[in-house]
Amino acid sequence: MNLFPYNNGHLLVAPERHVGELKEITPEESSAIFATVQKATGWLEKAYSPHGYNIGMNLGRVAGAGLPGHLHVHIVPRWNGDVNFMPMIGETKVMSEALEAGWEKLRAVIEEENQ
Repeated sequence: MNLFPYNNGHLLVAPERHVGELKEITPEESSAIFATVQKATGWLEKAYSPHGYNIGMNLGRVAGAGLPGHLHVHIVPRWNGDVNFMPMIGETKVMSEALEAGWEKLRAVIEEENQ
């Protein structure tokens, strides 16, 4: 889970190997990342029932990459009418759910899937 989420349920998917450039990942890593994104959106669907997702990458510090040297994909659940998404003014985001509560929701879904 993202420690500084854009929305409830915001997840990050990263390769195990520390790599900072998209051109540096192997085809196998690329495939594994996308497969994990697919799996994670399924978990979010069960835990949160979002209406859609923003899925993407911030490559380079000027593009908003907060973990330089470690490529990652953002998965951000979205709902019709959600507000206060990625505020540009005030740098403040009101989250209606604590990270721990979100993790408990997701963990329950993951554990159910693995039984």
